[in-house]
Amino acid sequence: QVQLVESGGGLVQAGGSLRLSCAASGRTFSMYTMGWFRQAPGKEREFVGAISRNDGFTYYTDFVKGRFTVSRDTAKNTVYLQMNSLKPEDTAVYYCAAAYSGYSRLVKEYDYWGQGTQVTVSS
Repeated sequence: QVQLVESGGGLVQAGGSLRLSCAASGRTFSMYTMGWFRQAPGKEREFVGAISRNDGFTYYTDFVKGRFTVSRDTAKNTVYLQMNSLKPEDTAVYYCAAAYSGYSRLVKEYDYWGQGTQVTVSS
């Protein structure tokens, strides 16, 4: 079992920044690829970015490339999502997730999920 708790969401103006944190507990953190997803009202949950379990390689969806950065601190069992140049369309509930099977952009490939944290970007 892995427990994930997100924090750091909030209200920010367009062009601003936020850093989300996801604290993991339970089974060995380093065994999992860690992903970030988001879900806006009325829309499906979508992939944002991920960091692999082995080499720390990062992956991003096109609409956040150059603006968002995923990182992990293995000593703290924490993964981060640094979000810069935020846009109103980034407004959503953001979730972190853990995948034992390795990197994927698919929701169904992730085994554990946090409760989500709201990010609201005002224009």
